[in-house]
Amino acid sequence: MFSKIINRFFLKKIINKRLNLIKNDSLEGKVDTIGIIIDETRKSYIQQVLKEIKAEGIALDQVSVLIYKDTAKNKEVIEEPFFTAKNVSLAGGINKKEAADFLEKPFDVLINYYDENKPCLLLATTQSKAKFKVGFDEVDYRANHFIVKTTVDQVKLFANELFKYLRILKKL
Repeated sequence: MFSKIINRFFLKKIINKRLNLIKNDSLEGKVDTIGIIIDETRKSYIQQVLKEIKAEGIALDQVSVLIYKDTAKNKEVIEEPFFTAKNVSLAGGINKKEAADFLEKPFDVLINYYDENKPCLLLATTQSKAKFKVGFDEVDYRANHFIVKTTVDQVKLFANELFKYLRILKKL
């Protein structure tokens, strides 16, 4: 228990440092690849999000998903790549290969589909090499380049707003 508290303390310090260093790079070129980081508690919305992305003409093989789970059971089978708090080191590194590979991909857009300031989710967002990050207004505003003011359960509205502004920016 005490180690979890210390781990969380150091993780928050690392995240704050990373959030202050985020550059506001512009999204160059068209959107071809999309990454989605989603909290396990919101996993039921992933199919709706993928449906909306496909409706915009983006091939689903260009979309990758990373799931954050608070805890993972030993014999649980999960299709998508995932990581847990146990996969995060004290130095703020994610030591699970599939999650680290996801974060190293230079996605054109990263959708942060979570609405809670969980340290591990924020860490993954700040470590991502994505060019343009999109999320909800309940999450620390420094983590995303573009914020959609809606709730997680309003998938269609979120997608409509996101793709409307991507069209305005001439990225679709």
